[in-house]
Amino acid sequence: MADHPTLDPDLLDKVINLAKRRGFIFQSAEIYGGFRSTYDYGPLGVNMLRNVKQAWWRAMVQLRSDVVGLDAAILGPPAVWAASGHLETFTDPLVDCRKCKERWREDKIEGVCPNCGSKEFTEPRAFNLMFKTQAGPVEGEGATAYLRPETAQGMFTNFANVLSTTRRKPPFGIAQVGKSFRNEITPQNFVFRTREFEQMELEYFVPPAEAEEWYRYWIQARLDWYLDLGISPELLRLHEHAQADLSHYSKGTTDVEFAYPWGWDELEGIANRGDYDLTQHSNASGTRLEYFDQATNERYLPYVIEPAAGATRAMMAFLLAAYHEDEVGGELRSVLKLDWRLAPYQIAVLPLSKKPELEGVSREVLSMLQPYFMCDYDVTQSIGRRYRRQDEVGTPFCITVDFDTLDDRAVTVRDRDSTEQTRVALTDLLGELRSRTNQS
Repeated sequence: MADHPTLDPDLLDKVINLAKRRGFIFQSAEIYGGFRSTYDYGPLGVNMLRNVKQAWWRAMVQLRSDVVGLDAAILGPPAVWAASGHLETFTDPLVDCRKCKERWREDKIEGVCPNCGSKEFTEPRAFNLMFKTQAGPVEGEGATAYLRPETAQGMFTNFANVLSTTRRKPPFGIAQVGKSFRNEITPQNFVFRTREFEQMELEYFVPPAEAEEWYRYWIQARLDWYLDLGISPELLRLHEHAQADLSHYSKGTTDVEFAYPWGWDELEGIANRGDYDLTQHSNASGTRLEYFDQATNERYLPYVIEPAAGATRAMMAFLLAAYHEDEVGGELRSVLKLDWRLAPYQIAVLPLSKKPELEGVSREVLSMLQPYFMCDYDVTQSIGRRYRRQDEVGTPFCITVDFDTLDDRAVTVRDRDSTEQTRVALTDLLGELRSRTNQS
């Protein structure tokens, strides 16, 4: 997995075009010229992003007995961010091009201005990435608040609350999905790096002696999650950070990297944060955040293993990995070969015509399937064009209701990837689809 796979050089442009054209992702405030580095998720995008988050939550919380959830506030007081180190260390090196005056993140431009090609820059200076605001009607230091740059700190500040209300003991985890905000100097590559994004983070609290074991466990578990949801192994690799490159809180960090069109880049980070966070918040707040083990009569600060993924970044990787072009019936088609769990629609119900008798049966089929699948209903244009539209947005199965359905009470099930069509009785349809999606 060391070499970057050979990818279509136009893949990113193709996926961005598809995302806009088919309603996955829109530029925010587009009618006003757009607002840089912010995006709105359209009817298909919001479905797929929800599915990504649900797949993560299912794997990390629902199917485990050692993890509970949390939804912490986005706004936070300066004391939290002073204790976490963000006020002092959450910075990127900022430089100005002396020729065109554009500002850049120094470690991302390789000494050459991407705008004008100049190599003359100001000395780098630390630029804090947090968004600062005022809470309440009166401005002043007492009213200063910050938008969270990560979801993690809410899980640390609520550690004692969760411990006392759930009666969990290490090893156990707190999981959270939510918005974070970073004032990136150079947002780039569509939704890969933006100033507003959504994170999926787990803080897994363990006895210090078990930290390395759990660190390795979560590295493999998180890699397996992407593989299980359909990303090919050759598009993924693990990158362990050198000691000199570790964050101030980290005793070890490994990234799951994806082969983006511009090269290998971070998809998710798994870090052994040690007891840094609980120590910092305990000292700053005066609240004891230790765990008391009654079995050994021992108090200790747990170590924390943190798998931290971006929901929006993961969605982008799934789109890139799923995009394919092939030939069907002598025509080129673009198709998203998404796992059914991620597809915006799992089923499309397609009446062969707008005749009332067909639409009546089609609505009956739709009502039968909607409690179990996210369904689309499309009666516009020829059946061939509708198949192509559903292929392009990743719908795994199309159900065609034709005039024979009125007599034999059966429909045609078309598979997205193979394009094979199978006649299935209405009484067997739900069972057939649940079988194809491995649902009991």
